[in-house]
Amino acid sequence: MPSYLITGASRGLGFEFLRQLSNDSKNTVIGLVRDKKKADDKVAKELNRPNVHIVEADMNNYDTLKTSADKVSRILGGKLDYLIANAALMSQWSAFDPLGALGGEPQKLSQDILDTFSTNVLGNIHLFNVYVPLLQKGDGKKVLTITSGAGDIELVNQIGYSGGAPYAISKAAMNMVTAKYNAQYAPEGILFFGISPGVVNTSEGNVEPTPEQLEGIAEMVKRFQIHEPNFNSFLTPEESVKTVLSIFDKASLKDGYGGGFVSHLGKGEKWL
Repeated sequence: MPSYLITGASRGLGFEFLRQLSNDSKNTVIGLVRDKKKADDKVAKELNRPNVHIVEADMNNYDTLKTSADKVSRILGGKLDYLIANAALMSQWSAFDPLGALGGEPQKLSQDILDTFSTNVLGNIHLFNVYVPLLQKGDGKKVLTITSGAGDIELVNQIGYSGGAPYAISKAAMNMVTAKYNAQYAPEGILFFGISPGVVNTSEGNVEPTPEQLEGIAEMVKRFQIHEPNFNSFLTPEESVKTVLSIFDKASLKDGYGGGFVSHLGKGEKWL
């Protein structure tokens, strides 16, 4: 029975990974979340599948990650096949304004960058370190980082988009982290690589964006169309996860995916 661990599994892409992977009753799928009770309730209501397990951990707390690995080990008998590092922080405060404008509130900017880096980079480093021993004993030996085209320096220079800098910086850093882990563990046959899921609408509920947010989204779409003129809508989580998993399933060290950073459309394809 293949086993999967997905971080950030309580909503958005993470929950959709949980849903699609657990469609196959032969898979054992574990979601790592900050609020276990809330996630358990959602799983019971929307999935109600015996092959889904929820384990609590905070990406910003090493001790909870280490404890989660012990719990996952007991569930899976000491080994893990696949890890999908999906959890991430995307600050609404810094989502659209450029660094020069955000610098008007230097303390807030400092904290925003530190919070983003702590979750998106350092959290994943600790995650990998506590779960590699289980992956070394597993059969699948694949670690996928959900990254972003926002972390591609060439794309930023091409389209001239200055918004969302802390998030983009963290994703660029995470691409290097992935490469470094690949350099360390590829000789053991463990594949570390990243996939950008595309531009996905992960909003839930009926919260209406503010006029400022709508303006920011419009500017972002305008810039994205420089990269892909036909871009005019966001993917659903279902669409995105389906394409990501199709690449994840076929990716291998032999085919040159190790330490790589690819689009949800495939190697060498545009980010959108």
